[in-house]
Amino acid sequence: MKAFEANFDGLVGPTHNYAGLSFGNIASESHIKDISNPKAAAKQGLRKMKALADKGFKQGVLPPQQRPDLESLRRLGFTGTDAQILTKAAKQAPAVLASVFSAASMWTANAATVSPSADTEDGRVHFTPANLNAKFHRSMEHETTGAILKRIFNDSRYFMHHQALPENAMFGDEGAANHTRLCSEYGEPGVEFFVYGRQAFNESTLKPRRYPARQTFEASEAIARLHGLNRKRTVFAQQHPDTIDSGVFHNDVISVGNRNLLFYHEAAFVNSDQVIEELNQKLENVSLNALCVRREEVSVEDAVRSYLFNSQLLSLDSGKMMLVVPQECRQIESISRYLDTLLASGGPVSEVEAFDLRQSMKNGGGPACLRLRVVLNEAELRSVKANVMMNDALFETLDAWVDKHYRDQLSQSDMADTRLVQESLTALDELTQILKVGCIYPFQRA
Repeated sequence: MKAFEANFDGLVGPTHNYAGLSFGNIASESHIKDISNPKAAAKQGLRKMKALADKGFKQGVLPPQQRPDLESLRRLGFTGTDAQILTKAAKQAPAVLASVFSAASMWTANAATVSPSADTEDGRVHFTPANLNAKFHRSMEHETTGAILKRIFNDSRYFMHHQALPENAMFGDEGAANHTRLCSEYGEPGVEFFVYGRQAFNESTLKPRRYPARQTFEASEAIARLHGLNRKRTVFAQQHPDTIDSGVFHNDVISVGNRNLLFYHEAAFVNSDQVIEELNQKLENVSLNALCVRREEVSVEDAVRSYLFNSQLLSLDSGKMMLVVPQECRQIESISRYLDTLLASGGPVSEVEAFDLRQSMKNGGGPACLRLRVVLNEAELRSVKANVMMNDALFETLDAWVDKHYRDQLSQSDMADTRLVQESLTALDELTQILKVGCIYPFQRA
């Protein structure tokens, strides 16, 4: 049965703002307290989704989280009406208030880890929502993420849903941002590649000195067990701690893979040669095409500034691939020069498509951050009944929905505005009806 890689992009939420919440994410920290434009952010993401759908790629959309998360404020001791809670939090704990307003769920590469049915012991697609416990503003996502995924992929014949891993630093899990899959064909067994930042139960291993290593080996190993993966087709590698200290907070900021191609920077992994050799040995029916970018071609600093590797590799009908990059890659001379050389080489990448994702980029997320990859065969894809697959009608409806509900400016002072709360809930309630996903938000079940 034919299989496809579907990309499910996160829809930017109506509280998109720049609070600089992510220590270790240089872009996020650099734009702290800038004025954001939620309407532009949502439209930039929608245009990317529509453009890729128009090119024939399987493209879906995932709804944002309910924000602000007032229940988290109540759990932290804030009492009273919604308005009173917001006022108290704004005065007493503005950083906490900013966290519960975070729109970071737009980066669905962190939503979950997904293993296709061709790789799993029971022949079903497995989903594990990421606990994201390294950052408070993201640690509150996984329950709603799980609910969303269960509503969209709701046929138990084809899909298996797991709980997030225990919410402890020892099992810190950042989802598919530290996971990729290599294969010959999407529907054939592949190699699942997990990249971690540290070993939580082995303090003697290498670790970064400046920024935190968010993904643990123990979390990656647990997900492989939960998903019933064959260890003969599973590879674990450590991200180089020096790259984490350079702002590479997730592996998808320094490498990206598709089919049998791994596009990576030479500074990406500890013991890179051994990692590449193991991947090649475990791949079936095809050899690994390891496309390594050297420091003299692109520095780690330029890779982080441009998000060259936080890109999407998409398979074309010609057998070649298209690299989807943020427009910053064409604005930084060294990166643009490298891309021209890449295209002229006659290698596996024959097209480069640059998108304006400036609102997301300023907060630290590029094309790869915005999408969750889900490999589905024809029967599995047909079982998705929710209205989440991008087409002309859905694009027009969502574009009009954004125009109706989103502000074009948002500052940190707006976090105490009770009108913003009501605007957000009204928008999300209407969105669930558009996407036909039912009551997925806490306020809808209250």
